[in-house]
Amino acid sequence: MKKVLIVDDSISVARQLDKILSESGEFQVVGHGKNGMEAIRMHQTEHPDIICMDMNMPGMDGLTALRTLVALDKNIKVVMVTSLGGVGDKFTEALRLGARTVISKPFEADNVLKILREL
Repeated sequence: MKKVLIVDDSISVARQLDKILSESGEFQVVGHGKNGMEAIRMHQTEHPDIICMDMNMPGMDGLTALRTLVALDKNIKVVMVTSLGGVGDKFTEALRLGARTVISKPFEADNVLKILREL
């Protein structure tokens, strides 16, 4: 079972992701963070296989956290979650920095599971 860390300042999005992953029986949610600093801290304590992280959060945003996480662990698997869609500078920057892919909000359960299974 793959361990997943969910990092999103939106409680409703975090709950939706948690429900999708938990109900699949393939993923174990090992924690929830609300910003990039929590993502970094929880990566070091929970050792998730995958991090699903929002791009835009208060405090430390997802792109800043991604830079740090990749520097700490070159093999890290981060899926960025955004409402920006599949275009734009932030989308491109996330992939350049090391995100495995970007999922657009709102998302469908089947799409999320397919992407995480491929990782």
